Amino acid sequence: MTSTNTAVPTARKISTLGLAIAFGGAVVQLLLGIYYLSMAHAPQPHSLPIGIVASAEQRAQIEPRLEAGDQFKVEAYRDANSLIAAIKKRDAYGGAVLDGDNHTLYVASAASPAVANILKAAYNSAHGDQVAATVEALAKQGRSVDIATVQRVAAPSTIVDVVPLPKDDSNGGSLGFIIQALTLGGSIASVALGRLGKLTERSMGRGVRHAAVLVLYAALSAGVALAAMSIFGVGDGAATWALFGGLSLASLAITASVAGVVALVGPAGTLLGGLYFSLGIIISGASIAPELLPDGGRLAGQLLPPGAGATVVRDSLYFPDATTVGAFVVLGCFAGAGLLVVLLTNALDYRRPFERRQESRPA
Repeated sequence: MTSTNTAVPTARKISTLGLAIAFGGAVVQLLLGIYYLSMAHAPQPHSLPIGIVASAEQRAQIEPRLEAGDQFKVEAYRDANSLIAAIKKRDAYGGAVLDGDNHTLYVASAASPAVANILKAAYNSAHGDQVAATVEALAKQGRSVDIATVQRVAAPSTIVDVVPLPKDDSNGGSLGFIIQALTLGGSIASVALGRLGKLTERSMGRGVRHAAVLVLYAALSAGVALAAMSIFGVGDGAATWALFGGLSLASLAITASVAGVVALVGPAGTLLGGLYFSLGIIISGASIAPELLPDGGRLAGQLLPPGAGATVVRDSLYFPDATTVGAFVVLGCFAGAGLLVVLLTNALDYRRPFERRQESRPA
């Protein structure tokens, strides 16, 4: 007959723990609420790159207004074709061509529907002010302003969407959902694979197998993402292999980095996956353009796998002419570092702190 010395918690102790958990949960909720609201409650442009094709005199009138408050960063282009090329390379979110009385606004809703709307609003406001100033100048000169002149000056501008969103993704929300699924799925998979590895002794072979399974999962994850996207018409016309490669590397960066931290510190390392999802998604640029986030959020977001992954996937979908070297470097660093840690901790028979404590206890 066996006996146990396990102490039964008293009602007071349980109540104290319950209150501590409730208080801790409320604090976490408060901190997350402050974080989310500080990042995205009122997105505003921060040095948003735009282009303009106009005479020196027109630029002198317009650029100071646009660059006031550091909302926009204006770059002059030679002609409409060079502006369009810059938009396709993602050097600019949009821009205006001012050719006499014919004004054309160029946007790219695929880069960010919110930015496209901001550019339209800013341009319409500037155009309205210019019309009012022109009519006022004519009136001050004592010249009569006939209806034909007013209609010519106030004629609505042509708006051209250089890189539009597909009709099946008219609000541009698909990219955010893809990155969320990729991040959450990858975090869960890396934790599950780590627990599976405990069934065998540490060795170089186990490390290689673990790393190989992480790579295999990344490829499967990308394939599943492509299949889901095809069902809803997202990604039609995109370079499939480039998109597959970007999704695979993004998934590997998430799973391998989480697996590496778990290999070093134990179960607590799974928190990294939670941080990717809870903190990294909102600053990833998947749903909100990076230039609409505060400076700190924009920088941090693009240095994390969800943000770099969002850049790679968006450009693979809609902007094949854009350079994504920086984003690929970020993903490669996270993926490579994670795989290296997994290999080394197994090859060197590394014991995590909690495992050493367990081994030191008397039987």
